[in-house]
Amino acid sequence: MAVSLADIRAAHRRIAGGVIVTPCPESIPLSEITGARIFCKLDNFQRTGSFKERGARNALLRLPAAQRRRGVVAASAGNHALGLAYHGKLLGIPVTVVMPDYAPLIKITTCEKLGARVLVRGADFAAARAEADALTAAEGLTYIHGFDDPHIIAGQGTLALEVLRQVPDLDAIVCPVGGGGLLAGVAVAVKALRPRIEVIGVESEATGNFTAALRAGRPVRVARRATLADGLATLTVGTNAFALARERTDAVVRVPEAAIALAILRMLELEKTVVEGAAAAPLAAMMAGRLPHLAGKRVALVVCGGNIDPAILSRVIEKGLVHDGRLTRFTAVISDRPGGLAELCRVIAAAGASIKDIAHDRAFSGPDVSAVHAVCTVETRDRGHVAALRRALRRAGFPLR
Repeated sequence: MAVSLADIRAAHRRIAGGVIVTPCPESIPLSEITGARIFCKLDNFQRTGSFKERGARNALLRLPAAQRRRGVVAASAGNHALGLAYHGKLLGIPVTVVMPDYAPLIKITTCEKLGARVLVRGADFAAARAEADALTAAEGLTYIHGFDDPHIIAGQGTLALEVLRQVPDLDAIVCPVGGGGLLAGVAVAVKALRPRIEVIGVESEATGNFTAALRAGRPVRVARRATLADGLATLTVGTNAFALARERTDAVVRVPEAAIALAILRMLELEKTVVEGAAAAPLAAMMAGRLPHLAGKRVALVVCGGNIDPAILSRVIEKGLVHDGRLTRFTAVISDRPGGLAELCRVIAAAGASIKDIAHDRAFSGPDVSAVHAVCTVETRDRGHVAALRRALRRAGFPLR
């Protein structure tokens, strides 16, 4: 089933008042680190923290009265489930969501708080979908596909209508792609209204659904791999979404997981906003040099969601600090006599570094019983500072391991 600009415009009118118009400000710091003029479409500001509300509300409002009474079901790793749960509650429509076991805990608990019946079933999206299909047959529920239902795609396309009004003379819009519903809706709207604007999809190297479909000429199943961008881990692109986006997307690039982690940290530090892995993918592509032709151009990044597990976020921050040379760890050999540790600390302080943690290792420090290994975690300014600290320690007579 095709989705047209008229469908997207109708969806925009339909969801008005129920889904907020999110801001799309220019980011000076992100522009400085990427070399382009960056605008961030902050759909992580939606009530449930994701663009998925757009399609969810549109699809729910298109249901006949009888189907509204019986309720809906969906398989989702989280954000589609959150959108359905929230708007189902607002509209009085019962919602059941089936989540695979890798769904972030924050998304599971939030869905439950919003009143949805939540079932965690299966190791991947396909297994969750099979459970949802069984519920559809057993309870007469309506299945709402998270990225391939035409009403969902039309709802997601409303994001692009807003961006086109918010950013004059836009050159490109960079959008994460997993199942393809968001990319399809954005591409349909953009190419119908401003065909010169580039539409670029970004995948994690751990997902690659759209790339695999392009190679095969049709949607194909991609084996699930661990990824920070859990919202992109749908195993396959949608059939309708692929048909709509294939000819309207100018390029699709892939980024490594490390680049996504660093982009999450940059968004937190520079934009003061929390994003999930999928939402960081467009910035990751810019920072990793995957889109060099956009240097100096006006580029909108689709910041699609902010629902990252706090435990994951803390690990991402620490890994990012290590990447930047702002957190380092080394093992120094010191005398296990009074004053040995004090001298080590003096050298570290004199070098301008801050000790976060020190652990003594005596049992595995070698045959010299008068020596001990001090495992130090230290806060530094950058990689150059790390190198200077190591030189200072060696000059002071501390062997490093």
